[in-house]
Formats: sequence, structure tokens, C-alpha cells
Amino acid sequence: MSVPGSERRLTAILAADVAGYTRMIGAGEAGTLSLFKSHMREAFDPAVAIHGGRVVKTMGDGVLAEFASAVEALQCAVDFQRAMAQRNHAATSPMAFRIGVNAGDVVLENGDVFGDTVNVTARLEALAPPGGICVSERVREDADGRTDLTFEDTGIHTLKNIARPVRVFRVRLDDTSPAAHSALALPDKSSIAVLPFQNMSNDAAQEYFVDGVTEDIISALSRWRWFFVIARNSSFVYKGRSVDVIKVGRELGVRYVLEGSVRKAGERVRVVTQLIDASDATHVWSDTFDRDLRDIFALHDEITEHVVTAIEPAMLQNETSRVTHKKPGDLSAFDCFQRGMWHLNQVSEDGCRAGERLFREAIARDPDLSLAHTGLARILYGLVAYGWSADTAADLTAAEASARRAIELDPRDAWAHFALSGSLLFLARHDEALQEASRTIVLNPNFAFGHFRIGQVLTYSGRAAEAIEPIKHSIRLNPLDSQAGAMRTMLALAHFHAGQFEDAARVAADVLHLGETRTAAVLAASLAKLERFDEAREALSVNIQQRAASGPRMLIPYARPSDFQDLLEALRLAGLGAPLVRRLEEDAPD
Repeated sequence: MSVPGSERRLTAILAADVAGYTRMIGAGEAGTLSLFKSHMREAFDPAVAIHGGRVVKTMGDGVLAEFASAVEALQCAVDFQRAMAQRNHAATSPMAFRIGVNAGDVVLENGDVFGDTVNVTARLEALAPPGGICVSERVREDADGRTDLTFEDTGIHTLKNIARPVRVFRVRLDDTSPAAHSALALPDKSSIAVLPFQNMSNDAAQEYFVDGVTEDIISALSRWRWFFVIARNSSFVYKGRSVDVIKVGRELGVRYVLEGSVRKAGERVRVVTQLIDASDATHVWSDTFDRDLRDIFALHDEITEHVVTAIEPAMLQNETSRVTHKKPGDLSAFDCFQRGMWHLNQVSEDGCRAGERLFREAIARDPDLSLAHTGLARILYGLVAYGWSADTAADLTAAEASARRAIELDPRDAWAHFALSGSLLFLARHDEALQEASRTIVLNPNFAFGHFRIGQVLTYSGRAAEAIEPIKHSIRLNPLDSQAGAMRTMLALAHFHAGQFEDAARVAADVLHLGETRTAAVLAASLAKLERFDEAREALSVNIQQRAASGPRMLIPYARPSDFQDLLEALRLAGLGAPLVRRLEEDAPD
């Protein structure tokens, strides 16, 4: 229903904004504002007028205009971007715009326009690369046969706060567009360039510290074998230059660019980082890191650990989301691996089955892709660990074989050694499992799951007191992982077997809300050891006991049966004999 004083009409909407506006404002507010106004006055407004449009409003770094036809709006966008390419060619401070064009029904009220059509246009603008244009399918259809433009179909997108999916097309401009420059092909792996961090201090002597931070991050990222990382000498070509991340991505052939700055003030250091998808300049992740400056070498290590352990899951999550939009026939072996990883991380029987199919498909497409063999090994011993395997012995044997094949293909991949460690743990070869788990940390000190595996193996090997610190470190490195509940449950179990029952109860109580059913058993056992029997019985409610008892039989790989009996005895002490204890007794190691 329209409100009084408003009207509906069909129109075409053009939305434009400045790419990297916040960074430019930070570098010089007055100059940026003046430059924006001059581009509006000398390039945008004339283009709108020529094509019979109307500027609706200017909003900080952006502008909205409407046109009687989608073709006129599109031609205006093309003319403006070509004019901007010429203006930027000789400019000392180039400014690139992103443009979205859409057509449809809008509400006009007091000269402004509202509605779903306007909202979609804003989302299209955000998808456009600097210097580029994205349009809806309706605009492309209207332009068909009426312009000589070429469109690139980027697929169907789910846009923020937009109910229906939208097919998005990118306009291919001529060579004056940054998007038309020649580019290196992207590698199969997730690829990243770390640009030299900026020294924001008023002390040129700090350059060595800032450069050292950049070099340490490049070196640490190179340890992740599923990343393609540009070498230091190529990244440092951009030192001291104002860069367009899309251009950097094309010149270096990478999908991601990491930018950062370091500011030292007194005895405090602040590091600001942002990970950018170089295909469209969207921000994937950003963070600010503040620390006291005491030991400069220790600070280097801490900054590197903090940044790298945050980047790895951010990149993988973004890559997984990107791959899910591909059609099955377009998947590469690496795409199949990434889809398989998404299913693996669901920690469900259906997820494991789907992941196994995808990892096998990846291996069929590329038998030498070590990551696919690693993923398959993790799925196979996961089926056993969670009680979903139809043939435990066969799956564990196959898991070990797959992990060893992964190591044969890439002996420096920490994930491959992690997979072999897991296979050996559930094969009850605890000493070998610990050796492989320790190897992961030698290869990659920032590997959160490697630290966790060490703690897990130590816990089940009868060395629980030694397990606590590795597990704590893994959680600190990876606090938001989807398996955080299982990691904290293992920490509670390590405390329990180390005789630290207060700590065990505290950790288990904190994690119980995450839905880890077996956590309730650790909590109840710890409370029973503390002679808090009423709380123990409350922790193991009838519902939780029944849910755990009716679930699949899980393999619990204790090296010493006496450790497992300690857990059962504590539950019996609290008067919790059935049905959970009976199921746990069935799960007991032989």
C-alpha cells in the first residue's frame, strides 16, 4: 500500500560508490572529498544529463540516479566508467567507482526512490569491481540487441537482505577498464599475496620491524600446503605504493590480498589487518591487534600466530562458499576437495558419507592431489570414531593407507601427518600416533589441530597432565571452530584424568550448552569425584542419558583400560548406573 504523497512507477536505477573510500579518507579527508565532488560535477552529472536521467541523491561516497529506460542507465554507467578511466590515467590520486544497474518497480516519495529494486541495485554495486559495472538479468535482457556491450554471467547470487536469488552479469568494458587488463591465471589452490605492511609510526627506524612482520606472515602462510602464497620478493614490489587490490590480484594471479599496518606509540604496538577478495575488492576478514612492546622477537611471533591462524579459516570459509555456487560439471579436483571439507566439518553421518564421495571424486580427477587423500583418511577414521562405520577394521586400514599416500605425495603437509596420527590413534598405536602428531607442529607451529591431536593422544595414552597445555593452546589458536565443543570436552577429560576435578567440572559445565552429549558424562564424573552427587545427577539428566545411550557406538581409544574404568567408577559413585554407563562399558577398549 502506498502512503499519501507517494507514487509507484517502473524505472531504471543506477547506484555508484567509491572503492576504498574509507582508506582514502584516512589518508586525506579534504583532498578525497574535493576529488569526489569534481568527478561528480565534471563526469557523472554530464553523463546522467546526456542519457535523460536524474540524480536522486548523493550519499557520502555514493550516488543514486534514475532513468526512464534500463538501456539509458547502462549507457550512462559505461560512459562514466570510460571517462573515469581516462581521468585516472594521468591522476596522482586515482579514484575508482563501482556501479550497479537494475530496473523495476519503485516507490517515489518527495523526490527519493525506495523499494526492492533500489535495494537490489545497491547489492549489485557492491559486487562490481572497481572501475566495473554489474547489472541484473532484466537489464541485460533489455540491452540485448540495443548495445554492442558484452556481458559476463557471474551466476546466481544470494544477496544480503534480498528474499529471492538474483542472476548477476558483469559488463565487459574496453581496455580502459582495469578489469580488461591481462591477468595471470589463478592456481587451483586458494591463493594469497601479503602486501608490505605500512609503517604508521613517525619513526623511519621502525621499517625493519614492520617489514619483518610481513615476512614472518608470508613464511607462516607458506606452511599451509593448501595455500598458494606469493613469494616475498614479488609482494615487496608494491612497497610504498598506493595499490588497487584487483589490479594486484590480476598481476600476481591470486584471489586474496592481505593488507596491514603497524603503529608504534610508546611501548604499545597496534597491528591492523584486512583480508580482501581480489576478484571484487570485498572484505573477507579484518582485525586489530594491540600489544605491549617488550620482547621484539616474541612480539613478531605473536603477531604472526594471531594473523595466520585467523586468516586460514576465513579464507577456507570464503572459498567453500564460492565453490558451492559452481555446477557439478564445473568442479575441479580441488573444488571437490573443498566441498568434501565442508561436509566433513558438519560432523554427521550424512556429512561423512557425502564427504567420502567428494574426496574419492577428487582423487579420481587428480590422483596426485594429496589434500584429497588426507580428507579421505579423516573421513574414514571419523566414521569409526563416531560409530558410523559398517566395517571398522577395513575403514581404519584404508584410512592409514590414504594418509600415508598423502604424505608420500607431500611429506611437508601438516594435515597429512595429522590424518595419519588420527588413523594410528584409533588403531591403538598410540606411540606412533604421538610421533605423527608432534611432526605436524614441527612442520607448522601455528597448526591448531596439531596441538589438539598431541593433547588428545596424550590423554588416551595415560599422560593426561601433559595433555592439558597442548589442548589449551589449540583452543587459543582456534577458538571459534565448529568443533570447539569437542575440543573443550577433551580438555575437560584431560583435567579429569589428571585428577584436577574442579577444573574438569568447570570446563565441562562451560561447554555443555554446545550440545556435546558426552560432555555431560565428564561433568557428572568430575562432580562425583568432588562428592557433589546431586549436581552430578542433575548434569546427567534422563534425557541426556537416553540420547547418549541410543546413539551410535563410539570408539574410545584408551591405551590403558584402567583410565576408562576410573571414568565409569565415578559415574557409578554418583548412582548413575543405567543406561549410559552400560553403553560406555560397551564402548570400553578391549
